[in-house]
Amino acid sequence: MTEIGFYHLTRMSVAEALAPLLGRTLAAGQRAVVRGDAARIAALDASLWLSANPDWLPHGTASMGFGADQPIWLTEGGDVPNGARFLFLVDDAAADFSRFDRVFDMFDGNDADAVAAARERWRVAKEAGHTLTYWQQGEHGWVKAAG
Repeated sequence: MTEIGFYHLTRMSVAEALAPLLGRTLAAGQRAVVRGDAARIAALDASLWLSANPDWLPHGTASMGFGADQPIWLTEGGDVPNGARFLFLVDDAAADFSRFDRVFDMFDGNDADAVAAARERWRVAKEAGHTLTYWQQGEHGWVKAAG
C-alpha cells in the first residue's frame, strides 16, 4: 500500500511549504508530480522558479512539454509523464494512489472546509489500508503528530 502523509499547513502557504518538500524529494533521487487546480498550478509554476529554499526546483507543465524530462511535473490531471513515484496533492484532488510510493496531501489548516475534507480523505485512506502519517507545522518545521 501507499504511504500517505497529511500535511496540515498552519504557518505558511502551500507554495512556501511545498518548495522544501520538493527539494528533499529531488535530493533523495526521486521525481514528483504536483496535482492541483488550474489556478494553483499556474501560481506554483511561477513561485517554484523564484524559490529560495532550495534555490533551484526544475519543473514543467503541459504547456512547456518534455514531460518525461521533468523532475517535477505540475498538472491538473492524472498524467505522470515523468514516471514519478511521489505525488503532492495541493487542492483536494482525487487520485489513484496505486502507482505512487508516497503521497503528500497538503491542506490549509486555517480553512475549516479544507480540514473537514482532509479528515474524510484520512478516513477513506485508512479504510483502504494505506499507511498514514499526520504532520503539523510547528515553530521550527514539521512535527509528526500521528501515524
